[in-house]
Amino acid sequence: MILVGNQRGGAKNLGLHLLKEENDHVEVYELRGFASDNLHSALNETYAISRGTQCKQFLYSLSINPPPDADVSTDDFEDAINRAELKLGLTGQPRAIVFHEKAGTDGLPRRHAHAVWSRIIADEMKAVQMSHDHRKLTELSRELYLDHGWKMPRGLMVSEERDPRQFTMEEWQQAKRAKVDAREIKAALKDCWAVSDSRAAFMAALESRGFKLARGDRRGFVAVDMSGEPYAVAKWVEIRTKEVRARLGELNEDFPSVEQRKHEFAQQISQRLSELHREEERKEAEERQRQEAERRALVERQRIERAEQATALKARQDSEIAERQDRFKRGLRGLLDRITGRHGRIREQNIAETEAAMQRDRAEKDAVVFRQLGERRTLDEQRRAALEQMQERQRELQADIQQHQPPPAEQARVVTPRPRLTHCPHCGTYHPPGSLLDGNPGSTLSGNQHRPEVKEQEPARAPPQPMPAPAVAPPQPEPVPAITPPPEPSVQANNEQVARDARRDAFIEHRQEQATQQPTHDRGPSISR
Repeated sequence: MILVGNQRGGAKNLGLHLLKEENDHVEVYELRGFASDNLHSALNETYAISRGTQCKQFLYSLSINPPPDADVSTDDFEDAINRAELKLGLTGQPRAIVFHEKAGTDGLPRRHAHAVWSRIIADEMKAVQMSHDHRKLTELSRELYLDHGWKMPRGLMVSEERDPRQFTMEEWQQAKRAKVDAREIKAALKDCWAVSDSRAAFMAALESRGFKLARGDRRGFVAVDMSGEPYAVAKWVEIRTKEVRARLGELNEDFPSVEQRKHEFAQQISQRLSELHREEERKEAEERQRQEAERRALVERQRIERAEQATALKARQDSEIAERQDRFKRGLRGLLDRITGRHGRIREQNIAETEAAMQRDRAEKDAVVFRQLGERRTLDEQRRAALEQMQERQRELQADIQQHQPPPAEQARVVTPRPRLTHCPHCGTYHPPGSLLDGNPGSTLSGNQHRPEVKEQEPARAPPQPMPAPAVAPPQPEPVPAITPPPEPSVQANNEQVARDARRDAFIEHRQEQATQQPTHDRGPSISR
């Protein structure tokens, strides 16, 4: 349906236009929210109310034109008007609906409708703000064409190519279900190549179609889609690599790789999905408010209905009670009735009729209660189904956000180089550089810490006496206590353990060399352990 709406004044002229005799048939279908019962008076009533405000265009007129060859029912017209009312923010405003039937520009008879709303909120004496009504009606018109399966006019079609990353919730769900067609991908890449004459132009064209240019593994240009799939430009565009280099230039190591492009896509998709998630939460809050308003309206209507029923039942009960009481005669005739037993029979009849009336009234009350409960259950089921659908979409979006969350950047592992050790001529061990008095400018230890002459001399050992033995085992070097240098304050904390291990290994190796160079002494029989 083509929807055309505008704000306007001129209640009298609009009423004359809507009731023109040039139409074959004119039907005033609905007058809602007016005190008047005809169209002219209703529109003039709106004008009178608007005089209490500063609003000049106090009416909003909408024309609803279906396709010429479509038979649209009255319910479909009313549904379109209700949806337009909701989108325009005119819910609950006084409204008039008029149907016209006349020949169109092609000479064929067609039926269309006009809806007129009052913009003035009588309780607040202010006008409803009409913002972006043309865009809202265009979107609704497109939705109506798609819902009814009609051929959409070209003016309602989206003429430009849209960036696939700027998707809606429905488009995202459809994209997840759809399979990628290789012919569409090749056609898109060829189109991007055809409209570009440089690397920058080609990258911009790819961006508009949902691709990114990246550096491939074989030092060639590739196009990467949102799923991270790379497509070699030369292969998919069906040109030679030399032509690609001539237009796009040489590829260097600084150009983003496929993995980097995947990370960029993941960030963009995750950001867009987060926006959709917040939008769904906002829609859910609005839906809850709307449903709560519907529930309150239903409860209020049901209360009014029950009060009216109670009033009607009370009036009928009073009438029936008075009728039963009139059956009893007074005075002498009443005394004769008691004597003859007629009074007792009338009383039993009244009791039976009263019981039957009570059961009847109770059944009528129950019928109203059951019907209203059914209305409430239907409303609750619709409410629950709508909320469950929204919550399911939010859960699905949350899962998609987690799935497309970009991986954290891998931190480079810091490898600390192992220090090169220097042999100490004083103590015979190895130390980190900068800790010896060997003429280096970085020396930090004093000479007393390494020179053996300042250390306490051990007493000389007497040479052992030779002892005869049947067998002489190879001499074992006498264990020497480890010479551990004092702690080095200038060595970094992370190198202390490395330095200690290196000193220990060097010390053991040095003592073994000394032991092999010393003369052997016969110490008698050895005890092997």
